[in-house]
Order: sequence, then C-alpha cells, then structure tokens
Amino acid sequence: MIKQYSRFVTFQFFLAIILTGPALALTDALPSWNEGTSKSAILGFVAKVTKEDSPDYVPPAERIAVFDNDGTLWAEQPMYFQAIFAFDRINDLAPQHPEWKTKEPFASILKGDVKSALAGGEKALVELVMATHAGMTAEEFNKTVKDWIGTAKHPQTKRLYTEMVYQPMLELLAYLRDNGFKTFIVSGGGIEFMRPWAESVYGIPPEQVVGSSGKLKFEVHDGKPVLLKLPEINFIDDKAGKPVGINQHIGRRPLMAFGNSDGDFQMLEWTTAGEGPRFGLLIHHTDKEREWAYDRDSHIGRLVRGLDEGPKRGWTIVSMKNDWKQVFPIDKP
Repeated sequence: MIKQYSRFVTFQFFLAIILTGPALALTDALPSWNEGTSKSAILGFVAKVTKEDSPDYVPPAERIAVFDNDGTLWAEQPMYFQAIFAFDRINDLAPQHPEWKTKEPFASILKGDVKSALAGGEKALVELVMATHAGMTAEEFNKTVKDWIGTAKHPQTKRLYTEMVYQPMLELLAYLRDNGFKTFIVSGGGIEFMRPWAESVYGIPPEQVVGSSGKLKFEVHDGKPVLLKLPEINFIDDKAGKPVGINQHIGRRPLMAFGNSDGDFQMLEWTTAGEGPRFGLLIHHTDKEREWAYDRDSHIGRLVRGLDEGPKRGWTIVSMKNDWKQVFPIDKP
C-alpha cells in the first residue's frame, strides 16, 4: 500500500513538472520561424548575452537592437509605401495646385504615370515628398498619416499596409523585448511618417524611431505654439547616414542590427565592429509565391554587397522562402 502510494505521488510529481515547468521551457518564442541555422543563430546569441553566468553577458542597458523598416519589418514592393503616400497626397492636394497639371513630376503622377514621374530619379522623388509633406504643422501631418495608414491599401494585394508587416519579425521584436532588449527602427523612411503608427504596429514608441527628416520651424499661430514643416531636407538616414543617426538619436552602438539591403550595410558594419558579442542579420527576399523575390538587380531593396560580404563577416542571411513558415500575420502558415 505504501509502495503504491509512493508510486502515485512520484507519478503526480512528474506529471506536475510536465504540465508546468517543462511546458514553459518548450514554448517556441519564434513559432513562425522554421528550425534551422537562422533561428538557432538568433536564439543562441540572445541566450549567451542574457544569461548572467555567461562570459558574454551584456547588461540590459546595453541591449540595443536596431531594425530597418522597408523590406525588413514590412514589405517594400512595388515601391516604398511612403512614396505611395506621397502620390496619394498629390492627388488630394491637386485642386489647390493647378500648376501641377503641367509641371513635372506632378503632372505624370496626376496622369497615373508613375514611371515617368520617377524618371528624374532621387531629385524628382525628393521634390514630390517635400511638396506633399511640408506646409503644415507636425500635428496636422501626424493626423494625415494616421488617416492614410488606417484606410489605404496595397495596389497588388489589396491589404492594408499594416497587414503587410512580417509576422516572423513581429515575433522577433517581442522576443527581444522579453529578454531585456530595447528595439529601435532605423530607416531611410521619414521619421514623422513612421512615428504615428510604429507603436501600435511594432510596439516601438515614437522616441525609438530614427529616420530621415525635413526641417521644422517653431512659430506661434493665433497664440498657439506650433512646429511648421518646411520644404527642406534636414537629414537622410540611409547607408552611411544610419550609423550617424544611431549615434545622434540613441547614443549607444547597437548589439544587434537587422536589415535587408545594401542601404543597411553600414549599419550592420558599424554594429558588428563593436567590442564583445555582436549580431548582424539580413533578410533575403527569396519567396516569389508568398511575397517577392529580388536582390541584385532590384530597383528597390537592392542587395549585392550584403550577399557577397555578409557571410564572411559572420552575418546571418535569412532566406524568406526557407526560414519563414509564415510571412504576413493574416496568412496561414
């Protein structure tokens, strides 16, 4: 009788362990990632820098992770979503600017000829952005962006742009924060374009968004102080500008950096050149069925140097097709 009771207690004890402790240990922190070298590299790095008895332990204050946005946290094809926002604004503002009917690149946008509008290259795009982003207060622009992001849909998938974010990266952001990391966006996109929605979509508050910016001017309108957006560039947070933006806004060299194009190369280069353990990762767009497949010859998100040099530098190259079970949150894995 005693032996039977003892066996029963032992069985109950192990059953309790199975149903509680180990179950928690077996919870997959990154369920949309396939098992493989990419997922293992992420989990292994986080484990070694967060365990207090590890020789590579890093205090929470130094656990900074920076993420590019376009092509890294959400899609970027067939063109940057902020460019589409600017084109929509041109159509909305056209009645106030009759001169746009004959002035390029605005005339081509109003005719629906985006290719011709962008034939002028970066100069044309900057002119479009400046004309549609300036001339209002920062608060007015914030509301304009929120209204657009809440209703505008992708031209091909017909989904809201906030549904074009990557489920595996949402899980990664949450996983890093659960392990004491502070997560930042460091993007070539406009800082004031991303801030209105980054917290609700990514869990990244406005003060942790670093991006390109236009100049602002303090004025008093009808007794009320406002910040007026000017049609002048203040800072371009791309390529070599990204480490500069990180230093200006964050003040610490990141521990981890995530990107998807050669525009992110210097950010990963600067991050992984720091002392102690460092981690660099590039998303390679290899899935033409669930997203898009592009790299070396792409007009957006071009990835050449990162593919050639990344592995030699110890960076992780994620194949979207092979490493991700699921791409977008509303897709079925």
